[in-house]
Amino acid sequence: MRALYLSHPQVRMDPAVPVPLWGLSAEGRGRAEAFVGRGVVPVGAMVFSSRETKALELAELVAAAAGTPVFSDHLMGENDRSATGFLPPALFEEHADRFFAQPQQSVEGWERAIDAQARVVSTVRTALASVPPGVPVIFCGHGAVGTLLKCRIGSRRISRDEDQSRIGVQGGGNGFVFDLAARQLLTDWTPMEDIPHDWFA
Repeated sequence: MRALYLSHPQVRMDPAVPVPLWGLSAEGRGRAEAFVGRGVVPVGAMVFSSRETKALELAELVAAAAGTPVFSDHLMGENDRSATGFLPPALFEEHADRFFAQPQQSVEGWERAIDAQARVVSTVRTALASVPPGVPVIFCGHGAVGTLLKCRIGSRRISRDEDQSRIGVQGGGNGFVFDLAARQLLTDWTPMEDIPHDWFA
């Protein structure tokens, strides 16, 4: 079954607000609105989302274009980084590098990459099992767990080189098309502006 995984675009960073409650920035929302305005979202598509605010805001726009509800699950959330809370960008990047480089180890209390990967793969598989044949599927989530999902589907080693920040555009708002049952990665991270209209064909 072919599906599209989308990472949320740019967010409003606020050290005083828990990261899962961050919403899309004006730039991020503008990109998401432009994406659905292109007519890329098939009518009737089933939309699954993380419960984090930034992913839900993207999912709500996508689902409105599809004319369907959003099915949300906290197990689709980003890797758990609550042990450190907000980190300044440079320090966050250092931690993220270690997260991908040492997938079997916890980085300062973060969820291990191998555990986050198992969680998101299982959640996506369960979601897809509920989809009728022939119905388009769009997942709205996050960059790190999206990369871990992509690595599993494509039989690739967990590596920061596979991350959207290395392949797509900075700040998020990238997607890839895959077939989980066939273990086929049909595209790599692609900016949402460049995702083709015929992705589900």
